[in-house]
Amino acid sequence: MDDRESVCRNYLRWILQIILGSLFVFSAYSKLVMPGLVEIILVDHGFFRDRSSAAFFVRLLIAGELVIGLLFFQKSFLKQIVIPLSILFLALFTVYLIYTGFILKDPQNCGCFGELIKMSPVESIIKNVILIALIVTLYGITKKEKDSFLIPAVIVVSSFAAVFVAAPIKDLKEFRFKSYSYFEGKGRVDLSSGEKIIAVFNLDCEHCQQTAKQMAELEKAGKKLPEIYVLFFKEGNITPQMFDSMTGSHFSYAMISAKEFFDLIGDSPPRLYWIKNGDIKEIWDNNFYKMLSNNFPNK
Repeated sequence: MDDRESVCRNYLRWILQIILGSLFVFSAYSKLVMPGLVEIILVDHGFFRDRSSAAFFVRLLIAGELVIGLLFFQKSFLKQIVIPLSILFLALFTVYLIYTGFILKDPQNCGCFGELIKMSPVESIIKNVILIALIVTLYGITKKEKDSFLIPAVIVVSSFAAVFVAAPIKDLKEFRFKSYSYFEGKGRVDLSSGEKIIAVFNLDCEHCQQTAKQMAELEKAGKKLPEIYVLFFKEGNITPQMFDSMTGSHFSYAMISAKEFFDLIGDSPPRLYWIKNGDIKEIWDNNFYKMLSNNFPNK
């Protein structure tokens, strides 16, 4: 091999290492932003009984991706451990995607890149096949280097510590909305992450219809409201589609039972909950337009 070919191989090797390392780190980051979504997906697919039991595994998964990604940016054990481990990781995840996409027939976001880039199982399988091909190419042009345990050890320990510090496991036992994880128009939703408004409406209630109309008007006027999710109770002939048409609103919604409805409202509907990272900041039973206007600025 002449010097020019050797230089080209080195350039290609570093380019592939940077691409692969960046993708694994980004994948870890995208899940770390909202780990609850991945917990919900795993519970929905029957791998865990509830989110509490899924939470620890999800953080191990995120830390593992972060470790693999960061290890691509160095040379130690690259050919012997990092590359085979990354192929195994992608292969196992591809098997999982085949199961959820073709056996469970779930076309929703697989959670590969969290909420930042939504991908179906089929799209994610294609992505994984391409990544495996790139990793195999990297394996073929990588030479065994003199290895050092120090850098990999630091990466492993610091990555696992960082993930569990950045995304501590939440106790959702007291979270009032833990059972609501799917909304029409949105799909899977983790109400315990980020800032959200949860509206509890009776489809036939004129006050609820007026409140929804005001909320829609505020959004159109440029108010920077949090994501709005509606819990609808139906006792008459009004459907969610009719409600949207009457109010000019198009919020993601879930249907609830009479018991749930009366447990969530005050003396009479509607009621709005302003929540942030699983904590209820405020509950409003009246003066909705004023409360929303005062608490949220214009975009």
